[in-house]
Order: sequence, then C-alpha cells, then structure tokens
Amino acid sequence: MLLPESAADQARNAWATIAKTLREGGFALEDIVRATYYVTCRDDARAVLDVCGATLADIRPAATVLIVAGLIEPEMKVEIEVTALRNRS
Repeated sequence: MLLPESAADQARNAWATIAKTLREGGFALEDIVRATYYVTCRDDARAVLDVCGATLADIRPAATVLIVAGLIEPEMKVEIEVTALRNRS
C-alpha cells in the first residue's frame, strides 16, 4: 500500500475509504455520530482538520483529536476512526 506523503492527502484517502465502507454497510457519512482523529505531528493537525471539515460539512459528530507518537507504519501520519448509528425513526 502506497500512502500519499502529506497528512491532508492521507486524510482524504481515509475519508474515501470510510465513505465506501459505510455505503457498503448501508450507511452514509450523515450517520457518523463520533470521530476520532489520530495525527502523528501537531503541525499537521490543522490541515487534517480542514480536510475533515470539508468532508463532513454540516455533519457534526462528536470528535476527538489525538496527537500520537506514531502509527503502525512509519509513513502513516493520520488515522481516522468513526462510529455510525443508523437513525431508525
């Protein structure tokens, strides 16, 4: 797996994967109720959050941003975890 070099591009890739996975499970981005963003460099946090904001737009899940020492592969700069809940009203 080749990762883009920038944290912002890695975040875009993560969101594309999340959106595809949600669709395959019968969910949508609008069903996200919680997001956790893991970023390995504080200096990349703003760029990652800008991508997240652009992707989610008016969707406002509860969110946490964590600056971490590293991820499983040294070239990984961003990990995004979401929880989705299907509204059954």
